[in-house]
Amino acid sequence: MSFKFINKLPSPEEIKQEYGLSETATQTKRERDQMVSDIITGDSGKFLVIIGPCSADNEDSVCDYISRLKKVQEKVAEKLVLVPRIYTNKPRTTGEGYKGIAHQPDPEKRPDMVAGLIAMRKMHIRALEESGLSSADEMLYPENWPYVEDLLSYVAIGARSVEDQQHRLTVSGFDVPAGMKNPTSGDYSVMLNSVYAAQHPHHFVFRGYEADTSGNPLTHVVLRGAVNKRGVCIPNYHYEDLERLIQMYGEMDLKNPAAIIDANHSNSNKQYEQQIRIVKEIMHNRKISPEIHKLVKGVMIESYIEPGCQKVGEHIYGKSITDPCLGWEESEDLIYHIADMS
Repeated sequence: MSFKFINKLPSPEEIKQEYGLSETATQTKRERDQMVSDIITGDSGKFLVIIGPCSADNEDSVCDYISRLKKVQEKVAEKLVLVPRIYTNKPRTTGEGYKGIAHQPDPEKRPDMVAGLIAMRKMHIRALEESGLSSADEMLYPENWPYVEDLLSYVAIGARSVEDQQHRLTVSGFDVPAGMKNPTSGDYSVMLNSVYAAQHPHHFVFRGYEADTSGNPLTHVVLRGAVNKRGVCIPNYHYEDLERLIQMYGEMDLKNPAAIIDANHSNSNKQYEQQIRIVKEIMHNRKISPEIHKLVKGVMIESYIEPGCQKVGEHIYGKSITDPCLGWEESEDLIYHIADMS
């Protein structure tokens, strides 16, 4: 074998014991779980806004951003539920580059998975304790779920992971909403099949155990645009795209039909400023179509303190080191627009 085993990772129980959550934060997280779940099931008419940096690369600036988000949440609480993106795993198309704080706590140093697990958990705990906002993360490594299952109110499964059986089976054991993104090809059937799989019970191997799951009825779709065979980005947030999704959802035996629309990635051709226009179009379509209003439960927005992005090592506070993001002022204005249109 060409594997070189470096460190045995501490168990989730060991990490949780050392980096635990207060009773107050545990109760807050439980309440937030219910708020987000009620939106997905339709028991709440509020709208979900999953917003934050492309990758959560720095604990201080991320928590600073979320403290600002908390103040906005208080103003829009009657209409919106804001879920901060604390994405500690960063998938890479070619496998190269910064893979997130869970993999590389210091972007300028070598990867350290043990330190990464600790940094990932500490950031989520600090954000929740300071702001009262439980967060969303992307599940790049399914086996990492037990390290954060008491911290997250939303999980995203990325476009490159959505066809993977281990991701689908692991989501079937979650007790929080999980969004299955369409694959990079844009194939709706792949995405919906992934939702179907995760909504049903399974028997499989997980972290060295033979395990049973009961299925996750809160699993739903996330539209993030596609890339055609020529490498051209194809958006899928338009009215006609949503009508097609509604039809396909209706042809499958799925619980709690729901869609979240990712305003960046291939929907914006990674032109981060376009997120403002895209979100406004989504909110308009919800206004004019009762069916779209019922299906589209929220949006995803990539946003940070400073607009754009920087290279690793530039050390600009609150600026993305991966995909470019909206700046804070534009983000705050956009949230108020979403509230007005909800």
